[in-house]
Amino acid sequence: MSYTSILVHVVWGTKNREPILTAEKRDALFAHIRQNARSKGIYIDTIGGYTDHVHCLISLGAEQNIARVVQLIKGESAFWSNKVGLIKPRLMWASYYFAGSVGYLSAGKVRDYVNRQVEHHSVIPFAKEYDELLLAFGIDGQKPGCNHASGDG
Repeated sequence: MSYTSILVHVVWGTKNREPILTAEKRDALFAHIRQNARSKGIYIDTIGGYTDHVHCLISLGAEQNIARVVQLIKGESAFWSNKVGLIKPRLMWASYYFAGSVGYLSAGKVRDYVNRQVEHHSVIPFAKEYDELLLAFGIDGQKPGCNHASGDG
């Protein structure tokens, strides 16, 4: 049996950073994301966000990869939201996402950060937070393959 401890902080936004995730909608969406992820063997440690984005602390299994896990979460959650009419006219996610590794000993700080998103964004806009995350992880957003500055977000 393989044992892994791979924690990843993943952040993605709504298409064009539209502020469509009201508190009530976020609660329903996050509950669904957790339930759906669990059914697919994806462990979401913590989920939070604000009106235009989502943060997840995810524990990857031995046979999971970030791209596939994020694709499953984003794709299915938008499909479900649009099917049930949760968000009008419809929920669309930006094509980009951020994923950064989190050490086991730092996980508590990331959980607190994710859980305080509403308070955090009363002061700092998502665009600034996203750029700061990229810098903190040594990512140059202008490099090929890193499209955070694209028109969809």
